[in-house]
Amino acid sequence: MEYRRYFEAAVFRLRSERRYRVFTPIERDVETFPEASWRRPDGRTQAVTIWCSNDYLGMGQHPEVIKAMAETAARVGAGAGGTRNISGTSQAIVELERELADLHSKEAALVFTSGWISNLAAISTIADLLPNCLILSDASNHNSMIEGVKRSHAEKKIFRHNDLEHLKELLIAAGDRPKLIVFESLYSMNGNVAPVAEIVALAKRYGAMTYIDEVHAVGMYGARGGGVCEQAGVMSEIDVIEGTLAKGFGTLGGYVAGDAALIDAIRGYAPSFIFTTALPPAIAAAACAAVRLLKSRPDLRAAHQRAAHVTKHALSAAGLPVLENTSHIVPVMVRDAQLCKAASEMLLERHGVYIQPINYPTVAKGSERLRITPTPRHTHEHIGALVEALVDVWRTLGIPFVEPPAHLNIDAKSDERCAYPEIKLAAQ
Repeated sequence: MEYRRYFEAAVFRLRSERRYRVFTPIERDVETFPEASWRRPDGRTQAVTIWCSNDYLGMGQHPEVIKAMAETAARVGAGAGGTRNISGTSQAIVELERELADLHSKEAALVFTSGWISNLAAISTIADLLPNCLILSDASNHNSMIEGVKRSHAEKKIFRHNDLEHLKELLIAAGDRPKLIVFESLYSMNGNVAPVAEIVALAKRYGAMTYIDEVHAVGMYGARGGGVCEQAGVMSEIDVIEGTLAKGFGTLGGYVAGDAALIDAIRGYAPSFIFTTALPPAIAAAACAAVRLLKSRPDLRAAHQRAAHVTKHALSAAGLPVLENTSHIVPVMVRDAQLCKAASEMLLERHGVYIQPINYPTVAKGSERLRITPTPRHTHEHIGALVEALVDVWRTLGIPFVEPPAHLNIDAKSDERCAYPEIKLAAQ
């Protein structure tokens, strides 16, 4: 049998639907981030500005984080040597788990090699250890959470996204059986925030456990960077908090934090933890440095929010279709897979602006977008150049503009669609 043709046909389908993923060779620079180098297909190098990194606070370039990684690697080596059961547990991971537990005011934390794995392992293990458990999962949950729910043997029900009434109906119908509510604090494609306090109140009223994914919020929200739950004042009432070290903390890995007995049960029962090589000590040390640093850097969080605010308003003032939300995520809607891909390519080729297209299956067909993520290191000059580039691409490709929101007070007669006073004023 000729097996190869099946894989060729599968790849052809991706290409024909404009969903084929192309990896762009980008070299970041510690000194100049978000500016970086793009190695073009012809071998030439071109300067670009990165606008889609999940290193939200630029911690991957922070001197203290780099120093912790380099010193630890020089002292103990590059790798972990195996699983924690066989090769032993490095002191760097022990310290990291202590810092994470403290960050979320929990008794214990457990570190995994990625946020994807921590969701898969924790959700499935918790649900399987609860007899006759019912999982109640938000319809917009991340793929890693969906896979964790699927891996479990527990029954599941999906509640409409952020729909408290629907969740309440399902909780009432479930009666006295064990229930696990699984949801995110900040949904990364739309940038909207969950009503965490209200979900916690429902969980307490109807006897359910709560499991929240804070991967797009840890480090960036709350007095010490504990996330949306800390900001909302309900962190102590959430049973399990899951996060990543690869976004706000700028390194690699995932974790869960909660009651000591629950964390110990995950450690002892989750195959994807037991049989996976541990996070290298150098990475754990770097992550620990980032967590410690951000606990006392509200100024970085404030700078990050300012950059997101100015970017959103500048794009909206230019008539670009920004999806409104209250977070740092800036989705610019294209709503067509081919145009979205073409816009991304033109931004890179013509303007040196690197933003990857977000297409199906990451988002639903017809909701394709460019997902922009400003950082504290994006200047007002960067923002001005981004707006001009997007306006040029929108005009060239014939992508529809929208009317700027009335509250921006933009002069409708002005032909300078990308002019926005706040950029110049804030830069002075």
